[in-house]
Amino acid sequence: MAYVTIIGTGTMATGIAAGFLEADVPVVVLGRTQEKAHQCLANAIALCSSAKINTTESSHAGEIDTWSDWTNCRWIVESIIEDLPTKQALFRSLDKRVPKEIPIGSNSSAYPISKITQGLKTAHRMLGAHYFMPAELVPLVEIVLGEKTDSIIANQIYTFYQSIGKKPVLVKKDIPGFLANRIQHALMREALHLIDQGIATPEDVDDAVRYSFGFRYAAVGPITQKELSGWDVNCHAAKEIYPALCNESTMPASIINMVKSGKTGTKSLEGFWSWTPEKVKALKEIYSKRLQAAFAVLKIER
Repeated sequence: MAYVTIIGTGTMATGIAAGFLEADVPVVVLGRTQEKAHQCLANAIALCSSAKINTTESSHAGEIDTWSDWTNCRWIVESIIEDLPTKQALFRSLDKRVPKEIPIGSNSSAYPISKITQGLKTAHRMLGAHYFMPAELVPLVEIVLGEKTDSIIANQIYTFYQSIGKKPVLVKKDIPGFLANRIQHALMREALHLIDQGIATPEDVDDAVRYSFGFRYAAVGPITQKELSGWDVNCHAAKEIYPALCNESTMPASIINMVKSGKTGTKSLEGFWSWTPEKVKALKEIYSKRLQAAFAVLKIER
């Protein structure tokens, strides 16, 4: 039975593995140690609502450096630490060890696949495969073509993700932020600017997004929404709004100082708001329930 190899044992690797298991696709999880890999696989199985017994029994765990059985492997997704030299070293190894007919993807959100695979002989079968946290719930996977990526292989991976219920998008040029993160950061730059200038509170920014255009975007995307409301209206509004938008190239000083002081959000129990472990747990639970509800909406046929 054809399987997918996940390289990495962190949160993203666990979610990616769970997504395949949920779609009845066996996985092989490879980690720095056998113990880490087995734990990641166990955690992925626990995330699944309906993983079939034969799927989980066909799934395995192993060590990155010693694994050599690529028989029936159809696709490899790397999801290790976000460190460019470490990723480059791994891909140099995979370039030599993995049969050339097996495509290899990187879940990196920070580094272009072209940099990760620079100088490799089989860079044509390597591409970005960028997931979003939590990977087991968020449908989108960005398929990013590097400078050397074969478009036929990219389209094959795109079709594969479609077949297992994910929502892939093709990013045809390897640019910083790919597609979704560029749009997300454009929104975040304006949101943080409004907070930094005292124009709105963090609570009001959240509510403004969730209960206006964010609410609509669960039904249709921004381009379709403007097709409904009219591009003429959008053009008139843009004349007034575009010149007033923030176009700073750095984060606001208030945010940088907040991070420097150790306030990074729920993981440090301090950000814009103070957190307790109990509050974090409750937030994660409601976040997961809302994502599942939003996914149910997205599955409604047009």
